[in-house]
Order: sequence, then C-alpha cells, then structure tokens
Amino acid sequence: MAIYEFEGKRPVIGNGGFVYPEATIIGDVTIGEECYIGAGAVIRGDYGTVIIGNRTAIEENCVLHARPGEILKIGNDVTVGHAAILHNCTLDDFCIIGMGSIVSDYARVGEWAVVGEGAVVKNKTIIEPGQIVVGIPAKPVAQVNEDYKKQWTHFKSIYVDLARTRLVSGLKKIG
Repeated sequence: MAIYEFEGKRPVIGNGGFVYPEATIIGDVTIGEECYIGAGAVIRGDYGTVIIGNRTAIEENCVLHARPGEILKIGNDVTVGHAAILHNCTLDDFCIIGMGSIVSDYARVGEWAVVGEGAVVKNKTIIEPGQIVVGIPAKPVAQVNEDYKKQWTHFKSIYVDLARTRLVSGLKKIG
C-alpha cells in the first residue's frame, strides 16, 4: 500500500483490517478497526481530515477527500461501494453508499440510509436515517425495513471476515 506522511501528518490504521497494496492513503487519515480498504482506493487527508469508523468497507476505486481544514467523517459498519466519490461529507453508522455514487460537500447520510448506485447527493443535502435515495439528484424512494437490515448486517460481516482473516492469510501476488 502507498501510505504517505504529509506536512507532518501520518495516517493511522486500526488493527484487524486489510488495506490492499494498491490503495493510497495520504496525511491526516484515521481508519478504524477491522476495516476493508479496496485496491485503487484513494483516501486523501492532505487538505483536511478523513475519519473512518470501525468495520467499514471502502471498496475498490473509491475517492475520499476533505476540504482544507475540514472533515470527511464515516461512521461504523458503513459500506461504500466500488468507485464512489465522497467529498467533505458525513456518513452515519450502517449506511450504504452504492457503486459509482457521489456524496458532496456538507451532505449527511443518516444511519441505515441507502444511496443507490450512481446517485448524486448534492451539496448540503440531508438524507434522513433509513431512507433509500436514488437518482440525480438523489431523491427518497423508500424506507429500509428490518429484513433489509438483517441482510446487510450479514453482508457487512462478510467484508469484516474477508479483511480480518482471508485476505491477510490468503492473498498471494503471482505476477
């Protein structure tokens, strides 16, 4: 992995997780325990601060960045899908950000909320807890139910297990 100190600020990576060698982590970044950081992810704490909670998955090719002197904050047990872009926003615990989505400056995605694939959560938008939003711009279409929470709790545990055990011991570069 490419981990860079920037102007005296070093990333802090919690125990029990996995960061792909092809991920890039720069500066004022804190990654919690048992997290999964996918190949090609870029997490930039050069201008601002990036904080990622425990058991969170940042999948392949995501880009995370904060404005100068500000914070991008991600809670615990969050899933950020492949190629999502997060900029200076807040994601509460258990939320799900779909593949290719964008969550922009000062937006907040509430606990257990879901941002559908390819959606754009515009500047300063508040997604209420448990809302499912889709589209450009993202608009509410449904509420998360208990079956959905059970299903996603299971999926999230698979990523934690992948990060904690299988990748650490089973990933072998062959080329």
